[in-house]
Amino acid sequence: MLSQVGTVPVPAPPAAGPDAPLITASELLAWRRRLLALGGDGAALDWLLDLGAGLRWSRLQALWCHPEAEVRLQGSLEGLEVLWRRHLHTHEPLQYLVGCCPWRDLELPVAPGVLIPRQETELLVDLALSLGPEERPVGRWADLGTGSGCLAIALARSLPQSLGFAVEASPEALAQAGANLTRWELQGRVNLLAGDWWQPLAPWWGTLDLVVSNPPYIPSATVSALEPVVRDHEPRLALDGGPDGLSAIRSIVAGGARGLAPGGLLLLEHHHDQSEAVGELLRAAGLERLAAHADLEGRARFASGWRPGAR
Repeated sequence: MLSQVGTVPVPAPPAAGPDAPLITASELLAWRRRLLALGGDGAALDWLLDLGAGLRWSRLQALWCHPEAEVRLQGSLEGLEVLWRRHLHTHEPLQYLVGCCPWRDLELPVAPGVLIPRQETELLVDLALSLGPEERPVGRWADLGTGSGCLAIALARSLPQSLGFAVEASPEALAQAGANLTRWELQGRVNLLAGDWWQPLAPWWGTLDLVVSNPPYIPSATVSALEPVVRDHEPRLALDGGPDGLSAIRSIVAGGARGLAPGGLLLLEHHHDQSEAVGELLRAAGLERLAAHADLEGRARFASGWRPGAR
């Protein structure tokens, strides 16, 4: 059976059952060695085995010590080999070929035209929940440039009494975010809005307790030098932040004092070398209690600021 993911048909692995392929550990590991001889990264191939065949990394590691063991896969190795060869030949991201991306506790559907969620962006959710406005629960929040909807889904599930807004300019990403919100039954709690940054939120300006964004922040010249798997396949709209990488961030920060509620929090992801510049933009916009926050590698990757005033 095939399932359609964007414009790319990919095998839909069947549920594990008595008819699922059964293979010995030694056969599987020989298959893995043969595919790695074609090129590529072992971690990426192990990820494909996990998402495409249901073979968790811990189980795969255990097979090295027990070559006689048998394992039942949720998909055929022939189908996975087709995807692997295609990935090596075209540099298409495996997430697009498989049709999903693990992110936090989700297996999030993604497709061409939609930015693949990164692991470091998971920290935006943790920061939002730990920093959040203190004096009362978050009533309204927004995710600017929602992409796949990953941040909006995570926030809605973590703030069940709140009302969210997910803003997106790309029609492809808007469609994917809508499908993902429907998948997690969040349509009534998250409003999906088409447009740029703050503009679609005009009716709610001044009432938003929390606003998060992972905007495009890579300088244009740097985008052109990225690896082909990103440069040639992920949407440039979601990557290119203009000549200095700060074009979208300027627009978002400039609207903070007007869009946030008094005492509301703005939380941004940015490039690893933009912390000082983003801090200056937040200060110039009149936000206060500014802070920089580290990513998983200890680099300043996030910035926060609060609109003055009591909530």
